[in-house]
Amino acid sequence: MPIQRKRVVCIEDEQEIIDLVTHILSRAHYEVIGAMGGQVGLETVLRTKPDLVLLDLMMADMDGWEVYQKMKADDATRHIPVIVVTAKALSIDRVLGLHVARVDDYITKPFGPQQLLDSVDKLFAKTGEIHPAEP
Repeated sequence: MPIQRKRVVCIEDEQEIIDLVTHILSRAHYEVIGAMGGQVGLETVLRTKPDLVLLDLMMADMDGWEVYQKMKADDATRHIPVIVVTAKALSIDRVLGLHVARVDDYITKPFGPQQLLDSVDKLFAKTGEIHPAEP
């Protein structure tokens, strides 16, 4: 029986970043669903119940922290891990994200492909899940 590919939702307001994330993670056999903006992203998470969310913080319609709070307040989505992918690179932002909000990881833009892949793989390894199988 083939192993189901892990589903990742990338919530971002820049199509170029969604395309980059999709390219990097698809090559590693993850299924990536892009969502433009916070509101569409939250709706996508509720509809698809992904294995992981990659979340930008600075978006015009609904910022990433609001998306995160709504996810964690909903029994259907609170268990979904979140990796913040943001241009907010100050140390205090990282501390707030990792230690106060308790996101699962915090990646600053610009990021390298291996950095993103390592973060996603590490998260699934930590949760006891295996790397996606080759098709």
